[in-house]
Amino acid sequence: MTKHQVVSPELWLAARKQLLEKEKALTQAREELAEARRALPWERVDKQYVFDTVDGQQSLSDLFDGRSQLIVYHFMFGPQSDVGCKSCSFWADNFDNAVQHLAQRDVTLLAVSRAPLAKLQAFKERLGWSFNWVSSGQNEFNFDLNVSFRERDQPSGDLSYNYRPIAKGPAPSNAKGGEWQLPGVSVFFKDEAGAIFHTYSTYSRGIDTLNGTYQLLDLTPKGRDEGALPHPQAWVRFHDEYPQSA
Repeated sequence: MTKHQVVSPELWLAARKQLLEKEKALTQAREELAEARRALPWERVDKQYVFDTVDGQQSLSDLFDGRSQLIVYHFMFGPQSDVGCKSCSFWADNFDNAVQHLAQRDVTLLAVSRAPLAKLQAFKERLGWSFNWVSSGQNEFNFDLNVSFRERDQPSGDLSYNYRPIAKGPAPSNAKGGEWQLPGVSVFFKDEAGAIFHTYSTYSRGIDTLNGTYQLLDLTPKGRDEGALPHPQAWVRFHDEYPQSA
């Protein structure tokens, strides 16, 4: 970094203006992509799902909490795990303050995991989160949205994630109790008659923009600075485990 090019204010301004044109093009492309996303066809959700929540058992319709739009974050926390995924926790640290703003735009945001509600609540309390987090451990919601997978289903070759088949082979390291979890975001709409529609789902790098910390790091000279790590996010910890001096 110390060998980075250093120029006069005039040359810096000229270079910055060139980059600004690329940024404007990206903004325009992002807006066009968002419009195309909204124009996607919908699929009706007729299957009945019952979730365990702090208010008792609730249907998918109940989770909208009186609003017409629902964003679900598929948080990796399986039935046999004792704590949630570090990377999903990194994402979830961005949710609490967004919930109130989204509610003003007719949107409910919550997280769904396969782990029992008691585990979700204990982990949520540990990390000081207030967003709604419900358990789908008693239904097929996560499997139907292609974020949870059973080892017994792998030989059939029908498993897919991020709209691509999952290669047959050993189960991932996070597989416990015969199943494993992957992250994603799904969006639903409920019309005035109460019909529910699945409008969008994204996985893998598609959830990147939900992480405010990464967006801030992308503004810095070092960026995410993960190139020399064993894998991206190898540096991530639960926020209560970082050294206090950092």
